[in-house]
Amino acid sequence: MPSQTYDCLSPDGRAQGLAAAADAIRAGQCVVLPTDTVYGIGCDAFNNDAVAKLLATKRRGPDMPVPVLVGSWSTIQGLVREFSDTAKILVEAFWPGGLSIVVPEAPSLPWNLGDTRGTVLLRMPNQPLAIELLREVGPMAVSSANLSGHDAAVTTSQARQQFGNAIPVYLDGGRAEVGTASTIVDISGPHPVILRHGAVSAERIGEVLGLDPESMSRARS
Repeated sequence: MPSQTYDCLSPDGRAQGLAAAADAIRAGQCVVLPTDTVYGIGCDAFNNDAVAKLLATKRRGPDMPVPVLVGSWSTIQGLVREFSDTAKILVEAFWPGGLSIVVPEAPSLPWNLGDTRGTVLLRMPNQPLAIELLREVGPMAVSSANLSGHDAAVTTSQARQQFGNAIPVYLDGGRAEVGTASTIVDISGPHPVILRHGAVSAERIGEVLGLDPESMSRARS
């Protein structure tokens, strides 16, 4: 069945696209959606078959777990083992925005995001269309919209070139504004560690946490 792209820059297209995307996600399908950083391929975070389909579509293994996007600050509290002071500071400073945090996940959550080793990578995107979809369907497993090893898509047409009809719904919200993947900070251990440099600088994170940026950039042994 051919996929459909919805022009979400028009009110009618936005309403139709959001409805189609929500239906697809509830049916266990993947959709392509804009975020503030790059375009993403996403599905219901709690549908393990859908997450497996997402990984297969990207041609990626479970050794690189899928991040989870949330639509509000409060959503995080049901997904983490403990909403630590560090997590609270980072969320209040940078969400919605280009910072992803790795935190210990809440025990016994019915999801399988890959080899997470008891952690989950969370982010709230600064993109109104994505937020609206997330508030409609709940937390989504979302990875950058590209085949593994290729550049992340910053437009729906770039995503479609890679995925074609494997994705039933493409939400076109215009070019992704940042065009750079999120910064990832692991706060699951005793000290924050920057796992990936991206949209939010190490200097800004260090400033908020009162830490030397260099100390966070050193890989944990």
